[in-house]
Amino acid sequence: MRSLWPTEVFAMGKVRARPESGRLYFDFVYNGDRCREQTALEDNPQNRKVVENQMKRIEAEITLGTFEYERYFPKSKLAKKFCRPANDSAGDQLTLREFSDRWFSQFEVAWRHNYKVTVRINLNKHILPVLGDKPINESTRDDVMEFRADMTRKTIGEGGRTLANKSVNDIVGILGAIMAEASVRLQFMNPCAGLKRLKVQRQDIEPFSLDDVQTIIRTIRADYRDYMVVRFFTGMRSGELHGLKWKNVDFERRQILVRETWTQGRTEYTKTDGSQREIEMSLPVYEALKRQVEVTRHLTEYVFCTRNGGPLDTKNFTARIWYPLLSYLGLKARRPYQTRHTCATFWLAAGENPEWVAKQLGHSNTEMLFRVYSRYIPNLTRKDGSAFDRLLASALLEANPEQGN
Repeated sequence: MRSLWPTEVFAMGKVRARPESGRLYFDFVYNGDRCREQTALEDNPQNRKVVENQMKRIEAEITLGTFEYERYFPKSKLAKKFCRPANDSAGDQLTLREFSDRWFSQFEVAWRHNYKVTVRINLNKHILPVLGDKPINESTRDDVMEFRADMTRKTIGEGGRTLANKSVNDIVGILGAIMAEASVRLQFMNPCAGLKRLKVQRQDIEPFSLDDVQTIIRTIRADYRDYMVVRFFTGMRSGELHGLKWKNVDFERRQILVRETWTQGRTEYTKTDGSQREIEMSLPVYEALKRQVEVTRHLTEYVFCTRNGGPLDTKNFTARIWYPLLSYLGLKARRPYQTRHTCATFWLAAGENPEWVAKQLGHSNTEMLFRVYSRYIPNLTRKDGSAFDRLLASALLEANPEQGN
């Protein structure tokens, strides 16, 4: 089968005008040959728009493998050269599998490693086995809706567990991104356009109490004690803390500079631009890092490290240290990420400015802060609604002064 992705496919065809006649002509590449086909139209805005639209259709059909030269240019000398065999038709159209390979290779340069892995897994495991061999421009809205419905019924692992709506949204989101790009390049209607995401049930956070935190820090292995202090009182994500290097610890200004993250065995840019931030050290964090200087600074560039000087591994810490400790203490099993929520609730409960808290956590604004932690934000007076009672009582007294006598 011939290649459906010659490099010239995405080299845009041009609509040009002959200098000697002022007539418009097509200038494009097909099967490796440069083709110029004359029109009888004079070069003016209206005619140029007509010919440019025709050029877009030609490019789309070339990419899909359905272009018939003789249909567009029956009198051309090239029509016979490019005449398609009778059996060379729909079977040569571009499939979703073929387009997705090209799409992935072109877009992965802008993705973090974690996201590349996620996209490739979802493509190979969910999308391509169902839709991969179908011509990409033939997938309908009904096909996409049926695919999504099947995903919600798909069982994973043991126990007959089905995919969560969030996972289904992520999978369909990847399909939608592919279809959106293909519809622009190949000029067909995007079957995923306007498709609403499935509702995802809100998950409540489960922060630790201050007593729990003190117990954890007091009980954990001594070589992880300062690690837990920093983790609980900075709100850093696992990758940010495990990738923290001494060069990004500023004792003079008492700041931790979050500049990179350690994930899946490699150093990467932070989760978002907003995650690039400076965290102010509280006294416990400052003292913990000062103690850590004596432990690792002479050994490695990483603040917290393994015995051989490499960064800590999240899975290893979670499986061998974190969950066994919670079990030993009789505390509910929670992901290490809850240490981040714990820090946020401590800051808010202490009355810190929400904008400052959002900045410390790496949020671009306070929207997520109020959405996730709203019940942990005090009203700075009382927490039992008495402030509202006093406001109403005052208003009613002003309206009826005699009631105060």
